[in-house]
Amino acid sequence: MWKQFRVAMLLLFWMSLLTGVAYPLLTCAVAEAFFAEKAHGSLVRRDGRIVGSRLIGRWYEEGRYFWPRPSATGPGPYNGASSSGSNLGPLHADLAKGRAARQAALWEVDKGNRRAAPADLLTASGSGLDPHISPAAAAYQAERVAKARGLRGEQVEALIAAATEGRQFGILGEARVNVLELNLSLDDLQ
Repeated sequence: MWKQFRVAMLLLFWMSLLTGVAYPLLTCAVAEAFFAEKAHGSLVRRDGRIVGSRLIGRWYEEGRYFWPRPSATGPGPYNGASSSGSNLGPLHADLAKGRAARQAALWEVDKGNRRAAPADLLTASGSGLDPHISPAAAAYQAERVAKARGLRGEQVEALIAAATEGRQFGILGEARVNVLELNLSLDDLQ
């Protein structure tokens, strides 16, 4: 029995060392060597300062910027420390109230626009940190952003088209627009 206990303890020690120390170190070394930008969070820098990440959404409230998907995280939107969805079912009354409040907020900031907003501007993503919106959500906001910045609609539409990413490998997912990249390109114009 002691022999089996000794073998079990040695196996536990070596497997812990292998899977708890060696493998993570190897994984980090490979990521650092071949994917350094991604290993460091895909950070976006402007003028030597970090302004965001391509992978984690950032909240914008001003009408002169494109708005991301709503965030269910708290306290505050896009709080990475509490990434989660709302866990509300599609028929839950609070979800319907939230959609109605978000639609009203969009109409309030864009007085002339009474169209129904695309779903991704009315509902939070599963993680609450989604950096992308659909091209339809960007187009919905284009007129408001153009007016607020004194730009022509065609200029803003061209920026949306340039910021639109296609399906991954041409088949996975849907076309999407990275809100941070789009807003930074707007700032570069002015």
